[in-house]
Amino acid sequence: MSPKKQGLNTICTHSGSLEDSVFKGVVSPLYMSTSYDFMEVDTKRYPRYFNTPNQEFLSKKIAALEHAEAALIFGSGMAAISATLLTFLKSGDHAVIQNDIYGGTRNFIVSHFKNYGIQYSFTRDLSAEAFEECIQENTTLIYIETPSNPLLKLVDIFAIAKLAKSRQIITAADNTFATPIVQNPIDLGIDIVIHSATKYFGGHSDISAGAVASSQEVMDKIWDLAKDFGGNLSDYTVWLLERSMKTLGIRVKAQQRNAKRLAKFLEKNKAVKAVHYPGLKSSEYHSLAKIQMKGYGAMLSFELKDPWNSEGFLKALKLIKPSMSLAGVESTMLLPSKTSHALLTDSERMEQGITDQLIRFSVGIETKSDLIEDIQQALTACHIKK
Repeated sequence: MSPKKQGLNTICTHSGSLEDSVFKGVVSPLYMSTSYDFMEVDTKRYPRYFNTPNQEFLSKKIAALEHAEAALIFGSGMAAISATLLTFLKSGDHAVIQNDIYGGTRNFIVSHFKNYGIQYSFTRDLSAEAFEECIQENTTLIYIETPSNPLLKLVDIFAIAKLAKSRQIITAADNTFATPIVQNPIDLGIDIVIHSATKYFGGHSDISAGAVASSQEVMDKIWDLAKDFGGNLSDYTVWLLERSMKTLGIRVKAQQRNAKRLAKFLEKNKAVKAVHYPGLKSSEYHSLAKIQMKGYGAMLSFELKDPWNSEGFLKALKLIKPSMSLAGVESTMLLPSKTSHALLTDSERMEQGITDQLIRFSVGIETKSDLIEDIQQALTACHIKK
């Protein structure tokens, strides 16, 4: 049966599994060797070439989930992003970049593109018109991230892909927040899909990895650069990542159910100024989410009103963990102004709507009532009486 015709949980569980031909175990064997035979073999295997047995087969799982022809696994999300961007951007080229993106990606662009002679423009907003007005004669790539980190803004994926194709511009989308369980940008016309596999693919806050999926032609070009950058992932971590991805579907769906309920709770709470979650009917992105997503994801963010102190709130939490990353089975929160977007200037953060009172919430699989109780007690504890 073709992976495209299989259900998501079947693909998560079975696609990209290595057969244990010796002992017939149900779990993929782990090949720890960093040195392989080169004589009379079809493939010369080497870890930095992304083609050890575990690397090769897990890439098949990721490609199947993203409806792509091929994929590569990297040592981190930023390794995947930087390798992709530098594959399709050379000195003299121009890139159109979505204004609201992960702080690490933005810092890479602002800090390093000039060293390569690469030009770029950030869009004024997320409309297709804003992307179009940034296109120049030397534009070779458009980069989007949807939903965005940390305000969960959505880009019309189909509209951007259509625009890019009309100008023969390649497109890349960061699909980390949505995951292929919720969204498949390639089906909507995007050329390249990127993930911080540290997040939902890993899902247990114990793996650092990245992934890129696209056509075989595109992946061959990315591989040609990536093999020299040396951003491959160790086979033991690849093996752990495959284990984690077997439960990707059921984890994300459970987290998503909780997220929708928690977003509604926060929206009605007197301490909360605003909730950013496309699953809320009040969200300006709700209609678009229903068109291009198969759900609304498990990430949200919310902004506390002034009498409630954001740092005090995080310190008062007892169950939910204040933590740097996201997408584990446990619920976590952080302040983007102090973490994911700390490298931006104050004015850049304010331009994007990232205030000191904004909290990013990665919703886990815990019992909903326990999460609500923890949030409520923390809000009571951090309220500053005036």
